[in-house]
Amino acid sequence: MKANHPLWELFIFRMRAMWREPAALFWTFAFPLLTSLALGLAFRDRELPELPIAVVDGADADRLSASLDATNGLVASRMSEAQGRDALRRGKVSLVLIPGAQPELLVDPTREEGRTARMLTVDALERLNGRVDRLVVQDRPVTTPGSRYIDFLIPGLLGMGLMSSGVWGLGWAVVQMRTGKLLKRLAATPMKRSHFLLSFALSRCVLAVVEILFFVAFAQLLFDVQMFGSTLAFVALGLYGSLSFGGLSLLIASRAGSSETANGLMNLVTMPMMVLSGVFFSSANFPGWMQPVIQALPLTALNDGLRAIMTDGAALPSLWPQLLVLGVWGVIPFGLAVRYFKWM
Repeated sequence: MKANHPLWELFIFRMRAMWREPAALFWTFAFPLLTSLALGLAFRDRELPELPIAVVDGADADRLSASLDATNGLVASRMSEAQGRDALRRGKVSLVLIPGAQPELLVDPTREEGRTARMLTVDALERLNGRVDRLVVQDRPVTTPGSRYIDFLIPGLLGMGLMSSGVWGLGWAVVQMRTGKLLKRLAATPMKRSHFLLSFALSRCVLAVVEILFFVAFAQLLFDVQMFGSTLAFVALGLYGSLSFGGLSLLIASRAGSSETANGLMNLVTMPMMVLSGVFFSSANFPGWMQPVIQALPLTALNDGLRAIMTDGAALPSLWPQLLVLGVWGVIPFGLAVRYFKWM
């Protein structure tokens, strides 16, 4: 009977190896999903919290404290000036009001909630001192689908999960096989290095598809996150991004001779992207001189592409800049991994 292709046999070998190691399967697949689910629940939509402010003990402090505490968006408490300053320093209050003929407001200008607390406090003090509004403004709360923070967060969490499971799931397995002398035995078999490394990438694809579909399902069921674009395009881009990180992971593992070395290299690669690539907040917050570097990162390209499909309904061909970045990060590292891979 004709023998199966070596790549197929290696792929089956990888799938069986993962199935026989539940702990490895948990850390490379289930753990990133559970982490992302926990973060999604932590940052789900909820009402804005009332801002705590401190009113320093003194003349008229009771009246001021009661008026400010009744203001929508503020919760006031009485403190001494020393206590108020300490609470402001520790971030326990957003503003400290020192009563007097000319009230003094202590606020940290670098904190957004401090600026909001100042606006609400000044408005309440003006009303308390007789100001009458001449213009009545009608508020009409509007929540547009796709504009919530959770809509921004979900694609970023998926991108981070695909990066983590791709880099750690593939690279760590190769390093463990090298340190366990299994690669030394495989080196004697009639197979190509490219087939061996491709088997890791293909096995990762199977888990990636499940991971992406899980994300789509729980985002819709738990957080009512709508998919404005094609689900097929979303899954295809996520799979493409997973392969890109797989190539990067195999390059890291191609020469690492110990788990300590691999651990350091993987953290060196993944940690900066978790901060810079717009997982929890927009990468546009960083200075302009950093943007060329940030936009060239694979996680930035993946996150931007996933968000464009999910929230803007973008078509896959329109995301060619992101596809190009992911392709470069996948193909070049994989080629280098094949070239410089060592068995022992």
